[in-house]
Amino acid sequence: MNRRTLILTAAAIALAPLTALAEMINYTPGTAEAAIADGDTVLVDFAATWCSTCRSQERTITALREANPAYDEAITFYRVDWDDYGRGNLSTSLNVPRRSTLILIRDGAEVARIVAGTREADIRALLDAGL
Repeated sequence: MNRRTLILTAAAIALAPLTALAEMINYTPGTAEAAIADGDTVLVDFAATWCSTCRSQERTITALREANPAYDEAITFYRVDWDDYGRGNLSTSLNVPRRSTLILIRDGAEVARIVAGTREADIRALLDAGL
C-alpha cells in the first residue's frame, strides 16, 4: 500500500460518521415536484456554491440534522442549484426571489419560508414545522 492509498483510506474512515447523515438530494427538474405532488414534507434549499449566506444556512441545517435525526425521518431535503435552476419552473412557481431561500412544503402547501436568514433559531423553527 502506498502513502496516497493509506492517506485516502484513513481520510475515508475518519469521515465515515459524517456520511451517515442523509445528504440533500441534488435537484433535477421534476424530482422535488413529484415529492411535493405526493404530499411529502419537503425542504427546498435554493443555493449557489459561491454564496456565503447559502453556506451558512447549509452548515446550520447540517448541524441541526445531526442533532435531531427526526428531521431526516420526516423531511426530504432538496438542494436547488440557483445558477442552473434559479429561473426554472420550480423557482418561478414558488415565487423564489433569490438564492439563499429555504421553503418547507407539506401536503403540497408552503408551510414556512426563510429568505437570506441564517439565525439558527429561525432555521430550527422552519425544520420543526416539518415534524
